[in-house]
Order: sequence, then structure tokens, then C-alpha cells
Amino acid sequence: MPTVKQFQVTFDCADPERVARFWCEVLGYEATPPKGFASWADFDLTRPPEDRGSWFACVDPTGVGPRLFFQRVPESKVVKNRVHLCVRVGTGLVGEERLAALEAECARLLPLGAVRQRLLYDGTDSCIVMQDVEGNEFCID
Repeated sequence: MPTVKQFQVTFDCADPERVARFWCEVLGYEATPPKGFASWADFDLTRPPEDRGSWFACVDPTGVGPRLFFQRVPESKVVKNRVHLCVRVGTGLVGEERLAALEAECARLLPLGAVRQRLLYDGTDSCIVMQDVEGNEFCID
């Protein structure tokens, strides 16, 4: 049985570039245009007008994390995500130390357009539920 070596996470969204650039800032990823193009703008010029801006992608510059792909869809988000990303900033930390790390990351993401939903904290373990610039849920944990 073959093993999966790579995977991509795909986001359905209204504005692929906006959402991709948000996640680049959150994760330290880089927007990478398709092979053979110097920029996304150059790539879009080769597409029919109605298809311009319909997708965007970014990658982890270290090559460790998965590629993120963003595709425009006509419908808006209506219900909670069935799958979400967890931004791991508190690994190995507990209690107040963990909570402080999560709160610092939350404070960094709010000016980027993230929205804080709620804090889940039981005195030891914690996580902050957030939304990205189009309302997709994610956690800081």
C-alpha cells in the first residue's frame, strides 16, 4: 500500500487572493505563481477575463507544510467548516504560559482581519477559536 507523502489544503472562497494573502501572513507562507510565470498578475493576463482571480496558491518556504490552494466558488459560506486548520503556537505549554502564547498570537492576527470567536480554557489546556477574512473557522492552539 503506497504512503501519502504530500497533500494540499483547498479553501473555497469568494476572493482567493485576499484569503491566500491572509494565510501567508498567518503561517509565514509565500504566494507562488504557477510555473512559468513571474507573478500571479502575469498568470491572470493569460486567462479569460471571467476566470481571472479565480484561484491562488501559497507554499511553506521551508517545504515542510502543505501547499494551500484557494478557489473561487459562487456560493458564500453558510455553516461551520467541517474541517479547519489549527495554528499550533502553544505546543508543549500548559496553563497560564500556554494561554499567554495563544493570546499573543491572537493579538497578532486581529489586525490582519481575523476575528476572535471564543476562548476554550479548562485551567490547563486552551485554544482560541477564530475566523479568517472570509469567516472560515480556525483555531489557535
